[in-house]
Amino acid sequence: MTWWKILGVCLMLYGLIVGMLVPLKTGIIQISPITAKSGESISFNIKGYNSSYHKQSENIRIWFKLDSLYTIKANTIEVQSPTNLKANFVFPSQLPTTQAQQELTLVLEHPTDGTSVLPSAAFITAPAENDSLKSIQAWTKTPMENLIQSEKFTFPYRGILGETIRNTFYHVPLWFAMMLILLLSMLQSIFYLKNNTVIHDEKANAYAQIGLLYGILGLVTGAIWAKYTWGAYWSFDPKQNMSAIAMLIYLAYFVLRGSFEDDEKKARISAIYNIFAFVMLIPLLFIIPRMVESLHPGNGGNPGLGADDLDSTMRMIFYPTIIGFMLFGLWLSQLVYRKLAIERQLLEEE
Repeated sequence: MTWWKILGVCLMLYGLIVGMLVPLKTGIIQISPITAKSGESISFNIKGYNSSYHKQSENIRIWFKLDSLYTIKANTIEVQSPTNLKANFVFPSQLPTTQAQQELTLVLEHPTDGTSVLPSAAFITAPAENDSLKSIQAWTKTPMENLIQSEKFTFPYRGILGETIRNTFYHVPLWFAMMLILLLSMLQSIFYLKNNTVIHDEKANAYAQIGLLYGILGLVTGAIWAKYTWGAYWSFDPKQNMSAIAMLIYLAYFVLRGSFEDDEKKARISAIYNIFAFVMLIPLLFIIPRMVESLHPGNGGNPGLGADDLDSTMRMIFYPTIIGFMLFGLWLSQLVYRKLAIERQLLEEE
């Protein structure tokens, strides 16, 4: 049967092509300055991404959001280019809070680009004697209502990630597919220990080869991603370190296989080691990194790939790509197994 092989290739091509061609949603890269004081009139320079501020500029609306209740609207907006504009805010003399300093979220609404949000865009400082009761009315005159959402098919803009968010479709599916393939390798090792059939040993070997290949590719794509988001290819992050150790454990599997002359002894000891190697993946990849602070998503006990990591448009590419990588990996494993079986038959005929 070849339908699943064709499906795997098609899904991989789908992820590669669509994942690279779909544009990112309009976002806000930065604003300056990032500090303000109550009672001041300040003009902020705003730099957008994939934006078209010069179109229908008269309908642009911009707010600073203090929290879920309090907002203040820009009183003047000057568009300087498709990606740059200047917005002037006149801040009330008081803050509707007793805290001395508050974060401000910037919300920008454009008729065609939709609504862009930049959390923690700026910080505002209250006067020494802040009477929040006097300022409530000033901060609630212009609430945000009926914000426009872009109808374009786009991927989300996630600040520091920028265009590298597309790597979600390649880096992460490689690890998902690796886990499936290495699981199958372990199961074949268990079958060998139970039945003592050389076919199971060859299949375990084939799956382990492709699983290790996927793991190395996962490390490489992760290092490239880290360079653009963390500033270095290798930051000795716990997730990076544990992933590298896991791959070294599987490299040792092949070193072990090459150290025995007796085929039966090699297969049996390799099968035992293969089971150990897969069991070690669980704490190395899923437990230890979540128990410590990490730059990688999913640290501190929080699961990755949540609403902040994937939206509905990304899921349409992400999940099919995972299936594609899995099916393609199974096909590659099948080819490797056939190669190993042919080599064994040739040796038996000599």
